[in-house]
Amino acid sequence: MVQAISPDVAGRQRREVIANGVPVALTTFFGANWTTRGPDAPPPPGPEVLYPMAFLVEQSAETTVQTHYHAANQWQVVVGGGGSMGTHEVGPVVVHYTNAFSSYGPLRSGPEGLHYFTLRNGYDPGAQYIPAGRDRLRQVKRKFREAKQVSGAPCTTPGAEVLIPMAEDGMGALRFRLAPGESVTGPDPAGGLGQFWVVTAGSLATADAALPPLSLLFVRPEEAAFTATAGAQGVEVLALQYPRDPAHI
Repeated sequence: MVQAISPDVAGRQRREVIANGVPVALTTFFGANWTTRGPDAPPPPGPEVLYPMAFLVEQSAETTVQTHYHAANQWQVVVGGGGSMGTHEVGPVVVHYTNAFSSYGPLRSGPEGLHYFTLRNGYDPGAQYIPAGRDRLRQVKRKFREAKQVSGAPCTTPGAEVLIPMAEDGMGALRFRLAPGESVTGPDPAGGLGQFWVVTAGSLATADAALPPLSLLFVRPEEAAFTATAGAQGVEVLALQYPRDPAHI
């Protein structure tokens, strides 16, 4: 069954934390990480388990999060503020992908902060910062991979737009802009290892309610291809698919 959550529901999990010495607000949409796992929590899932994790990170203004990596494949979507990621300026809506154990950054926020979704399909115990975490990289089977859609221009053309072309292993990103009531069916989830759908404007109609901007959906590989239907204001929505075979397993 497709999992869906709105920012209103997820907002109950918003908390202030310190990440790499930087004050951030972290809102949990799916999964649990170091800020939400209590001392009595069961052991976390292993790297072979499909485990959707999703957080909205609101990085405070004029701060820098060092270059780092994670233990799971990851999509990031910049949805607010502005700044830079590595050597690229970023703002809404920029899409970024990294394989597990692929370092990226630093993340520098501008005067309005930098707000971005962090989306994973496997459990991650927390960021490993460079240079301290470099020794661990030498001990891990990995395949470095990073891809960015560096143009943050709003989508103005109705229909589908390829942000990151689908690779042979299924990794890729699409953006759909639909008129009110219009529908589109996304790629076959069996081609990858999970899909996140991100509402970036308008609303997405569902059987229960209209999902507003910053709503998330996760589609598992065994699900039927997801059909997105625009609400009364139309919708702009991203479809982000993970590669079939995690290189670190």
